[in-house]
Amino acid sequence: MNIEDIDIIKYSGEKVKFSLDKLRTSLKRTGADDAVVNPILDKVQDELYQNISTKEIYNRAFSLLKKNKSHFASKYKLKKAIYELGPTGFPFERFVSAILKYSGYKTEVGKTLQGKCVSHEIDVIAHKNTESTVIECKFHSEQGLKCNVKIPLYINSRFQDVKANWNKNSKNKVLLTAGWVVTNTRFTKDALQYGKCCGLYLLSWDYPPDNGLKDRIDRLGLYPITVSTLLSQREKKFLLSRSVVLCRDLINDKFYLDHLGVSEMRKKKILSEISQLCG
Repeated sequence: MNIEDIDIIKYSGEKVKFSLDKLRTSLKRTGADDAVVNPILDKVQDELYQNISTKEIYNRAFSLLKKNKSHFASKYKLKKAIYELGPTGFPFERFVSAILKYSGYKTEVGKTLQGKCVSHEIDVIAHKNTESTVIECKFHSEQGLKCNVKIPLYINSRFQDVKANWNKNSKNKVLLTAGWVVTNTRFTKDALQYGKCCGLYLLSWDYPPDNGLKDRIDRLGLYPITVSTLLSQREKKFLLSRSVVLCRDLINDKFYLDHLGVSEMRKKKILSEISQLCG
């Protein structure tokens, strides 16, 4: 069956034509070369049928990639792995903090700041040079949910209240200059427009273009522990409960695998996968 002509069903139930190029791009984005990608595309194409869902296609491609190279498969399931940081959202806050830390910021998580009118619990505070930034993280554990304009409206009012008190306090040696909203999904058009208008920085899965959450993760090699294809769900939950959020954290704290009773052979495979992910 011609993969360019087949109808598929998106998560929304909408019928669309499938694009071979999109599947190829998603596979190549993991770092896999043509020698890995082309056989997968051929195999997927052989198994297509009318009205197959996007989920089925991408799950099949993931399964074939995992069988070939597990660290490529880990990158391929990155978006799903971010959802698995839930359901509380706290691991996501620590994950965002880690991304900023490796981008040159000093960070604090879960700190309460006094505003001009009321106090506010801030998800992440980031300091760099002579400026400070407050970041609110909006985590969604379900695909398809977006941050509408109410979110940046609310966050901007909190930011302005904190900023008014912060910058008049002589004890603060740096200025509070920016407010951010970070989400693992996407913003609506109105939310983006409002953020741009009021000067609030918005960071989502694919926004800003070429510098969204996904781009930063790939560029810095800061993959969440949930991306591993070799760790079980129980093991991932244990590691998250011990604040092991990044794959590279596990490289430094590999003794946690001993706590989990992981065999030496399996430990070697897990650490090899993670080392390849982190570059």
